[in-house]
Amino acid sequence: MEDAYTKITAFISEVKLFFSELSVYIIKKLHLSFIRFESGKSLFVTFLYRQRGKMARRLIHSGMAGLAAVGMMIAPVIAEEFPGRSINPWDIPSPSSVLTSATTNPYTETQVSEKGRAEVVEYTVLPGDTVGSIAEKFGVSSDTISWENDLVGDRIKIGQTFRILPVAGISHKVKKGDTIYSIAKKYDVEAQQIVNYPFNSYSNDETFELAIGQIIIVPDGVMPAALPSAPRVRQLTPDAGTVVASGAFVWPASGQITQRFVWYHKGLDIANRAAPNVLAADSGTVVSAGWLDGYGYGNRVIIDHGNGFRTLYAHMTSVYVVTGQTVSRGNAIGKMGCTGRCTGTHLHFEVIRNGVYLDPLSVLQ
Repeated sequence: MEDAYTKITAFISEVKLFFSELSVYIIKKLHLSFIRFESGKSLFVTFLYRQRGKMARRLIHSGMAGLAAVGMMIAPVIAEEFPGRSINPWDIPSPSSVLTSATTNPYTETQVSEKGRAEVVEYTVLPGDTVGSIAEKFGVSSDTISWENDLVGDRIKIGQTFRILPVAGISHKVKKGDTIYSIAKKYDVEAQQIVNYPFNSYSNDETFELAIGQIIIVPDGVMPAALPSAPRVRQLTPDAGTVVASGAFVWPASGQITQRFVWYHKGLDIANRAAPNVLAADSGTVVSAGWLDGYGYGNRVIIDHGNGFRTLYAHMTSVYVVTGQTVSRGNAIGKMGCTGRCTGTHLHFEVIRNGVYLDPLSVLQ
């Protein structure tokens, strides 16, 4: 009995020894494997670091090819989700090979961008240049160049550098106490002309407050020293409602024309301190009426005349019509005022034909 017990005890001891040695063996092996893995990883990372970017092109090309392949495989599945919408390209009729330039629309026009520059540029006088030729080249007046560059007479020298304003008029450096009203009075223009110029900026867009030292462009301004003893003659409109020679439009208001149609001002300004009624220039349907955006045009009315023409009447103090209402030529549609981006009582009047802005004077005169 003791002999059997001894044998069992010896067997258990050997089993314990076996597992003990096996554990030590496994731990050593794992430790060595881990060390080798770390070494291999370091070498691999070093290789990638040294080769960084060299495989990028192949990787991108392979990725794009893979995306294209996936797209081709899933395209039939997606197409099945939209039955009846597949189109056979061979069933599409080919367009005519002959195109015609003829048109039945007499109002078709080529629209050329007229947007001017915002900055003052410098120009070096070349042989043969005169003040007049330089002015014509830049689309400004000779006086504008003379005033900006303090020229006396028309004598200029080759190589002389001139500052050229973006529009005809005057540039003014704001001094303490200046306002757009005082500047407008100084250069014999309406304050609205200064506000209408899109590249003039203000410290406060609501009150048109100016910052000392900033440069303001005064379109059509005249140097005080050059002003005649009598004020400049202003063009007055005929009585509102008078049919002009074209027989198509009537003047929308009576008053003084304070600003004409230019690239940054797509309409005609008619000022009248008496704030008369504004009349529909032609019969049509009112498509917009009221202060639509709380700014800019203020209270305005847009009339569609049904023949490709639309007219717009802005800055009114009150509106007499509503959207959808039909009006006849000469009907009162509102009262002249000063709402929106405005400095004084006036009407801003626009004429649009098939989306193209026209000079109102071309249809009113």
